[in-house]
Amino acid sequence: MAMPQYLQGESLTRLLQGAAVGFVATLVVGFSWGGWMLGSSASKMADVTAKSAVVAAIAPICVQQFQSSAEAATNMVELKKAGTYQQATFIEKGGWAMMPGSTDVSPGVSQACAKLLNDLK
Repeated sequence: MAMPQYLQGESLTRLLQGAAVGFVATLVVGFSWGGWMLGSSASKMADVTAKSAVVAAIAPICVQQFQSSAEAATNMVELKKAGTYQQATFIEKGGWAMMPGSTDVSPGVSQACAKLLNDLK
């Protein structure tokens, strides 16, 4: 049985070149505009999303603990006096960012708590 004309000689070379160019173009379009990503990038994105969800869930509890403390008004004045960078440390030292039953503060909670407290009127 004879090979078809497009699988012989110069035609085969052009066919393979076209397939390679099409493959590369598909990869470029897929990763650039198609939303494709590597598994490692997806894993990093999922980690960031999970951490921000934890902070968003815990920060209001921190605010509630701060407001229900015995000296909430005095603490609020002290918080407002502290600089932006010292506010998170003030929240941590006060223990309001520590969740009940936890031994440490989740990263980002004290900053989010300070921001929420500053946004209160």
